[in-house]
Amino acid sequence: MKTLNKFGKPRLLIIGCGDVGMRLLPMLRDRFRVFAVTSQAQRLRELSEQGAIGIVASLDHPEQLHRLRGLADTVVHLAPPPAEGATDQRTRHLLRILPRGGRLVYVSTTGVYGDCGGEQFDETRPVAPGNARAVRRVDAERVLRQWALRAHARLSILRVPGIYAADRLPLERLRQGTPALYAEDDVYTNHIHADDLARIIALTLRRGASQRVYHTVDDSDMKMGEYFDAVADAFGLVRPPRVSRSELASQVSPMLLSFMSESRRLRNDRMQHELGVRLNYPTVGLFLKQLSRD
Repeated sequence: MKTLNKFGKPRLLIIGCGDVGMRLLPMLRDRFRVFAVTSQAQRLRELSEQGAIGIVASLDHPEQLHRLRGLADTVVHLAPPPAEGATDQRTRHLLRILPRGGRLVYVSTTGVYGDCGGEQFDETRPVAPGNARAVRRVDAERVLRQWALRAHARLSILRVPGIYAADRLPLERLRQGTPALYAEDDVYTNHIHADDLARIIALTLRRGASQRVYHTVDDSDMKMGEYFDAVADAFGLVRPPRVSRSELASQVSPMLLSFMSESRRLRNDRMQHELGVRLNYPTVGLFLKQLSRD
């Protein structure tokens, strides 16, 4: 039986209600009584204004999570793993309060595949994380799958690439002149607009199959340098200088270098056919053209 409030709405809990969560709230608040977990007390008013009941708690402190037990049958898990370690202890702490027989959508990352040499593939490809961040994501997916089987719960996993929006573009990077790779060294990247991602999460709550993975990517087919060039052109900025991979290693941080070392192209057929997604922003190029007209 669904957990209902006095008005008869089922309850939904958002874990990690940042930018994407705030975009998601208007799509859910008419269907659900929404609770949103934040670690920052100053955000409670902002959440309330968007129709959510804010709860201050941290996944790093499991003793703070007891209030969430049994609160909602439907959960959207948007919180990232911790910055260190080989396991996602935050997700492991969350498992202690998740309901049996519930519904959970976990927002993971396309980084779980590691470097694929620019190959195009679907969700049947095995994961092969190439850095510690992705290892923690794989751990989160694994423990959530195990929990869902034990708890007879419905779990869908969204593997998400680089998220962009009008206020989430690499403008500062371009202004700083951070280099990109020569075309022959460059990597393919995948993208999704933040508004489209929020819509996909809402659709997954309705239509996502249990124990099913969905590539949450748009139709763009771009190398990273092409993406930076397109953003620079749209804003009248200088295109980034191009360097070789050996030169890049001495000019950017290890974290940025790792992002620029993994090349993959993900198919989104399953997302479109099973979830019925019709993207508002099918490609980055179309978005940038619309932005320049506005």
